[in-house]
Amino acid sequence: MKRYPRDMSGYGPTPPEAHWPEGAKIAVQLVLNYEEGGENNILHGDAASEAFLSEIVGAAAWPGQRHWNMESIYEYGARAGFWRLHRMLKDLPITVYGVATALARAPEQLAAMKSAGWEIASHGLKWIEYKDASPEDEAADMAEAIRLHTEVVGTPPCGWYTGRCSENTVRLAADTGQFTYVADSYADDLPYWIEFESRDQLIVPYTLDANDMRFATPQGFNAGDQFFNYLKDSFDTLYAEGGRMMSIGLHCRLIGRPGRAAALQRFIEYAQSHAGVWFATRAAIADHWIQTHPHQRQNRPSRMSREDFTATYGGIFEHSPWVAERAHRLELGPMHDAAPGLHNALCRAFRSASTEMRLGVLTAHPDLAGKLAAAERLTAESTAEQASAGLDALTDDERARFTALNDAYVEKHGFPFIIAVRDHTKASILAAFERRITNDRETEFAEACRQVERIAEFRLRDFLPR
Repeated sequence: MKRYPRDMSGYGPTPPEAHWPEGAKIAVQLVLNYEEGGENNILHGDAASEAFLSEIVGAAAWPGQRHWNMESIYEYGARAGFWRLHRMLKDLPITVYGVATALARAPEQLAAMKSAGWEIASHGLKWIEYKDASPEDEAADMAEAIRLHTEVVGTPPCGWYTGRCSENTVRLAADTGQFTYVADSYADDLPYWIEFESRDQLIVPYTLDANDMRFATPQGFNAGDQFFNYLKDSFDTLYAEGGRMMSIGLHCRLIGRPGRAAALQRFIEYAQSHAGVWFATRAAIADHWIQTHPHQRQNRPSRMSREDFTATYGGIFEHSPWVAERAHRLELGPMHDAAPGLHNALCRAFRSASTEMRLGVLTAHPDLAGKLAAAERLTAESTAEQASAGLDALTDDERARFTALNDAYVEKHGFPFIIAVRDHTKASILAAFERRITNDRETEFAEACRQVERIAEFRLRDFLPR
């Protein structure tokens, strides 16, 4: 089976109501990354110096050497930037992404975090790159991060964010069974669930755009007012939409600089000036989401065997299980586990078939209000569909009219008149019948195929969400 693991649909056009506490319109989540003392450094057993997220934009790692300037930039974050931010934020619910080895080298800062009541999530063992790490090595570092975090902080972390992660990170974090939430995703404005075999893992996505890291990257912020305006516009949009989460990423050595800290203070005051703003830790958001939107597993089409898939969806196109069999061979994924996606897959299989095979689908459909309906020999789907438009309760004159139209239509076109009755009333069906019977066969064949697809869409909505 060709299966595509990425979920490009998410919540679709209508995200769920967040139901934030006390009817809040937005959840604002401030993350303070504490990485100073956990970055790449030969003192830490690394092969080279750090080269990421500093005032030295475009810095290169120095193999086998200490980089004094880089080290002192990180030291500023611990020595000065942290305390400036602590004075500013100590009365707000903050989530700290704490690198375990950095926290171990910061007893005073850690004590201040705890006294402020901040959540301290794990930001890994060291602030290093994991894209090339083996799953075994990454899992070992993750386990050591949890152990050291628990030893240093006094409690184990309930949240995880690697940041410089690999394709295995989220799965490995879920496999630990340790974390209420994992934040290694930028895929949504709301929390969402991922299934890993028997484990359901909540994802509370993070951000790289509303993030002070852009002070240290090309095409980023070069002044505090740019940061403030970006945060303000993000807030205004999410506040107007309602029921969203706004993550803001902060770093002690970046936003902790005096020329930038003022912009953060202005934004906090701006957000606090609005009613219905819930400042929350990521742990609080995760707990709320778990209680309000617990995960419910479903029998996902993209994970079904061919036999189960065909048995379940083989009747969506009337008496034509081959459509489902062909659709199952396509590249299916999470996008096809909701009605719109699976409908697209089934339609692709139908459209790519020969004219003869599509004609077979058309001829498999019963006459509207015809002999099969009178004999109660329609499929359950067709029976319900025809009843929805009142075709099960025709007068004698109406039945005679439908019979005459059916006979004339089949004689002219070679297949029964097909229409998605759930889009219509009895009167509009008759009007369409009388209009379409005058079409040439090519035109009517194309229209009948479109109607078959529309009928399939309605039927799938009875099976699947959205």
